[in-house]
Amino acid sequence: MPGSTAMFIDYVEIEVESGRGGDGCISFRREKYVPKGGPDGGDGGRGGKVVVCADENITTLLDYRYRRFYKAENGQPGSGGLKSGRDGQDVILRVPVGTILKDKETGLVIADFDRDAEDVVIAVGGRGGKGNDHFKSPTNQTPRKATSGGSGVHLKLALELKLLADVGLVGYPNAGKSTLLARVTAARPKIADYPFTTLIPNLGIVRLGEFRSFVMADIPGIIEGASEGKGLGTQFLRHIQRTAVLLFLIDGYAGKIESTYEMLYAELKKYDPELVRRHIVRVINKIDIIDEKQLEDLRRAHGDFLFISAVTGEGINSLLNHLEKALDETDGEQG
Repeated sequence: MPGSTAMFIDYVEIEVESGRGGDGCISFRREKYVPKGGPDGGDGGRGGKVVVCADENITTLLDYRYRRFYKAENGQPGSGGLKSGRDGQDVILRVPVGTILKDKETGLVIADFDRDAEDVVIAVGGRGGKGNDHFKSPTNQTPRKATSGGSGVHLKLALELKLLADVGLVGYPNAGKSTLLARVTAARPKIADYPFTTLIPNLGIVRLGEFRSFVMADIPGIIEGASEGKGLGTQFLRHIQRTAVLLFLIDGYAGKIESTYEMLYAELKKYDPELVRRHIVRVINKIDIIDEKQLEDLRRAHGDFLFISAVTGEGINSLLNHLEKALDETDGEQG
């Protein structure tokens, strides 16, 4: 499906540079009948800074794919009459909530934007140079000295977007994650009967009564070797890192319940050992197409799993109640 991922960009590299400070001015007053006025050179303006700000109205890093270099305005030089130069205009880069900003060369995290309107100055503008008025003294009434403006800061940055969700859906391609998301939220992800239907993460809001809700993310299917980049690989595994609860969804009709769960668990652990320390909910899906005898055997063998049909809605209320309790426990642990 060419072009399916074009509208969801979750990793970009850019370069930014703050503005250079304006130079200080060498100037002397010119007054009628005063043969030699004193120094009146103004200071240079400060260079513009580079600011990154989180904006909940932005959902992707798409804009930064097409423009890679951002430079703030230089400060203007000072002038006579003790007039300071104008400060350079700042550059403000707006990114989605959930963006992590790293120094590309060192790998150090500069900022982690987890709330709307959070902003960070990442490159301060160069200071303005001093005009010759600063250098006058009793022994030097006509200083012919001014300083140059300071240089701006140049940085190579990596912007990485991780979805902010309370519950992340983990499972093989075609386990029914998109169907479940469509069942419990207003999200309408593309659903079809072939692997890797979901090529971009999808978010939906699950409403529990009038005043309670949580965000669920459908992460593209994981296959064996995903932590090493096979299939859709680590491109989307990063999004699971921000979820509070992981919901492992297993296709009950396909069988191999334990081995499937163990593979998924192992892939997450290889990618980031911290992931498997999250609250985990294990769910068997597609009970609507399993015959009664097989279903009875599955319930006996896997009593610690929840059983649902994302297509018919059977078991969904029980699942949502379970997830609500899991999120309450997670909030308590974090608090």
